[in-house]
Amino acid sequence: MAIDFLELAEASPNPYVLLDRDLRLVWMNAAYLAATMRERDDIIGRAMFDAFPSDPSSESHRQLKDSLDHVLRTGEADEIALIRYDIARPDGGMDTRYWSATHTPMSGSDGSLKYILQHTVDVTELHELRQLSDEMGVMRRADAVQARNRDLARESQRLLEFFRQAPGFVAVLGGPDHVFQMTNTAYLDLVGREDILGLSVAQALPEVAAQGFVDVLDRVYATGEPYFGRREPVVLEGSNDPASSRRVLNFIFQPIFDSANRVGGIIVQGYDMTDEVEYEHRQSLLINELSHRVKNTLAVVQGLAQQTFRNVPDSQPAMQTYKARLQALAAAHGLLTESNWSPAKVRDILSLTIEAAFGPMDDRVELAGPDFLLSPDTALGLTMIVHELATNAIKYGALSNDIGMVTVEWSIEPAADHDELRLTWRERGGPAVVEPAQRGFGTRLIGSGISSRRGTHVEMSFEPEGLVCVLQVSLEREDD
Repeated sequence: MAIDFLELAEASPNPYVLLDRDLRLVWMNAAYLAATMRERDDIIGRAMFDAFPSDPSSESHRQLKDSLDHVLRTGEADEIALIRYDIARPDGGMDTRYWSATHTPMSGSDGSLKYILQHTVDVTELHELRQLSDEMGVMRRADAVQARNRDLARESQRLLEFFRQAPGFVAVLGGPDHVFQMTNTAYLDLVGREDILGLSVAQALPEVAAQGFVDVLDRVYATGEPYFGRREPVVLEGSNDPASSRRVLNFIFQPIFDSANRVGGIIVQGYDMTDEVEYEHRQSLLINELSHRVKNTLAVVQGLAQQTFRNVPDSQPAMQTYKARLQALAAAHGLLTESNWSPAKVRDILSLTIEAAFGPMDDRVELAGPDFLLSPDTALGLTMIVHELATNAIKYGALSNDIGMVTVEWSIEPAADHDELRLTWRERGGPAVVEPAQRGFGTRLIGSGISSRRGTHVEMSFEPEGLVCVLQVSLEREDD
């Protein structure tokens, strides 16, 4: 069966055109004429760039010419994946068109290149769809960026609200003149002013500058080292009531470093301690007044006892013991008053109580144990017990001669929900010890231990070498 390939090419839906070595159009099929909107007689025999003119400096002209020149030079096929080549319409206007082109060399009978077959595909719609897809992708990315920007704006607003509502006062100062860039509500309330942004500290708060704080800011800015102010008095003048207000502040001047590690500003942050300091001052006055009244009360009790037992026969020794107990109690109150009735150290309680009874301990009494704080109630109870032990040691035990020794050791063992205090009073080198036939008030006081909700236990051993008293107390923790 004979096939007419020229007729087959003419009927092909794909555009084909045949060029000679001078790039003249020598044949084209109907699909090519339809794609280019030309008549055969108008373009046949004309050069490609004459039939379809383009600007020689354009990218379209360069792409097409380079591809055709490559085929002529090498005899190899060449492809253009995408080329924009606009086509003139019959009405004189121009259509923007995108093409994909293949240039295939065709040889004559002598084997030399004679023609170039150009096969083109109009990909304008496909290119526009891709552009639309890209534009949609750009829009999606833009929407995503916009959404992120909105999130960042909301987050920035939240952080700004946190900054404004922070309980401590905060201000951000910029540059060497310390210009206010940001302040929170607490800072404005502290200084009693509103419109200070954009002003330097010296301009906005002249009274602060007069007190030397601008000099401190200058030093922080110059050295890059923060400044810590602890309970510093500051006088502020503003809309505060009274207009001139003395405040006590804890604060820090913290330098702000830029990317080059240079100081660009200072953060001022701190807390107003005025109320706390005033409370502590009032508390100290009340405690001192309480101590004064306790001492007066103890003196009255002592006076009453002396008056009551003045005419009682043989009451003087008992009176001396009673006075010593009152003095020990007064000494313990004095120790707690000095610390504003806050917890007291075990070692301080022992030293004070034993020295009040015996005088300087020298090498006669050894204390060994960790630093530990006892509540005021426990401290008073321990004072009375140690006073009785020291008094008995002076009268009958190891401190009644010149060679006896007393060792006091204590330890703290933490339990699940409380602490265990174990204190051992050990006497050696005194007279031989014999357990008394009956217990006096002092012995009963020691045996009663220290008042504690969790319980206390006292064990007294009258060993021949000397008395050993072991005190165990379950201590409440502060957070119980």
